[in-house]
Amino acid sequence: MSKQLEIKVPTLGESVTEATVARWLKEVGEPVKADEALVELETDKVTLEVPAPSSGVLESIFSNRGSAVKIGSVLGMVRAGETQMPSVKPKKEETHFSHPQPQHTEQKSFTGHSTPTPHIAPSIPASAHDHSYSLLEYPPSVQKLLNDYNLNPSFIMPTGKGGRLTKGDVLDYIEKNPPLEVSAQHPPQEADLETKEWNYEEEKAAESTDDRLEKRTPMSRLRQRVAERLKSAQNTAAILTTFNEVDMSAVMDLRSRYKDVFEKKHGVKLGFMSFFVKACVHALKEIPMMNSQIEGDEIIHKNYYDIGIAVSAPQGLVVPVLRDADHLGYAEVEKAIAALGQKAKENKLEMTDLSGGTFTISNGGIFGSLLSTPILNPPQSGILGMHKIQERPVVVNGQIEIRPMMYLALSYDHRLIDGREAVTFLVQIKECIENPGRFLLSL
Repeated sequence: MSKQLEIKVPTLGESVTEATVARWLKEVGEPVKADEALVELETDKVTLEVPAPSSGVLESIFSNRGSAVKIGSVLGMVRAGETQMPSVKPKKEETHFSHPQPQHTEQKSFTGHSTPTPHIAPSIPASAHDHSYSLLEYPPSVQKLLNDYNLNPSFIMPTGKGGRLTKGDVLDYIEKNPPLEVSAQHPPQEADLETKEWNYEEEKAAESTDDRLEKRTPMSRLRQRVAERLKSAQNTAAILTTFNEVDMSAVMDLRSRYKDVFEKKHGVKLGFMSFFVKACVHALKEIPMMNSQIEGDEIIHKNYYDIGIAVSAPQGLVVPVLRDADHLGYAEVEKAIAALGQKAKENKLEMTDLSGGTFTISNGGIFGSLLSTPILNPPQSGILGMHKIQERPVVVNGQIEIRPMMYLALSYDHRLIDGREAVTFLVQIKECIENPGRFLLSL
C-alpha cells in the first residue's frame, strides 16, 4: 500500500537556519530510490543534497528553484511504493510539434503599434532532440513554463532520461534566451506562425551592432555570505599585514629528490602545502596568541591546531579545515588536502568540513599572484598568504645568485597581536621553509 512521505529540509549546520533551493534533480512523476538525491540546497557555506525518504515516485514539488526555505520546511512529497504516477488521458485532441517553429512576443514600437518580435532560439540540429511529444505529455511543471513563456519545446535540448525534457532544461533555456516579455497573455496566433518568416542572419546582424550588453544574475547565498564576512572583518578587526620573502631552494631540492619515493610509498604527491602547514603549526606553537581569537571582551586561547586551506570551488571561495594538523605527518597532510580539494570541486563539502579553524593559509600563487594582502577569516586572528615562486637575483654569502623566491604575507588582527609577534611568526615560517632539515630535527 502506497503512502505519502514528506521531503523536509534537514539540519543545515551550526548557525545556519535557511537555505535556497538550487535545483531539483528529479521531475514530478519520476521514480526515485531510497536515499537517492532529489534536490540540492545552497546555504551560505555549502551546497548539500536532500535524499529521498523512500523508494517510490516524486509526487509533488512545493519549493521551486530560488525559493528560500528553513530547517524543517516541506520541499515536496514522495509517493512511497509506487513506480509511476497515475496517468490520466486527456479528452481533447493533442497538438504535436513535428518541426521547430519560432515564437513571437509582442513589443510596442514608438508609434504605439504592436509588432511581433522573434524569440531567438539557439541553432541546434533537429536530430539532436527531434521529439514528437505533445505538450500534454510533459510533467505539469514543464507544461506550465512552456505555456507561460509560449515556448516551442523543439527548440530546447532535453537532458532527462530517455531524451525527456525536464524543468531544468526549460529554465536554463529561458536564462540563456530571455524573452523580451512574457507572452502567455498574448500568445501568437497560429496564422502568425505559418506566415511570419524569421530571418536568423538579419537578427544576428542586428544584435552584433550592440556591444554594450548587460546581464543580471542573483548572487548565490554562499557569495552573499562571503561578502558579508569579508566586509565584517574589515569593519571589525584592526587588520595589518607584514611581508617577507622565502627562498624555496631547499624545499624544491627535497621534493625533487624524494617525490617519486614519497608517491610510491604513500600514494600521493609531495606538494608545497604540507611544508607550509607544518611550518605554520610550528610557528603557532611559538607564538600562541596567533592561535587565539577575541570574543567580546575575552581572549579564547586554543591549544589545538585546525588549519583552514582556502580553496576556489565552482560555487565560490570555501575554506575546508584540516583537523589536528599537529598530529599529521606530511603524507597525511597531502592526502587530507587532496580529499578536501576534490570534495570542493564536486560540491560535496559538508558543514563539518568547514566549521571551526584556528588559522588559515591561502595560496594565490596557483593563480599567478606575485603579492597580495589576504583578509582575515573571522573570528581567526591570522592568515598566511602564499604566492607565485619566481626566480630572482638575491645576495647569498656576498654573491649574487638566482634563486626561486616566494613572497609571504601575514595579515593579523592588531587588536590582539603586536607587530613584534607578527614579524616573529612570519620569520619562524621562513626559517622552517629555508631549513627543512633543521625543522624536522627540532633544532
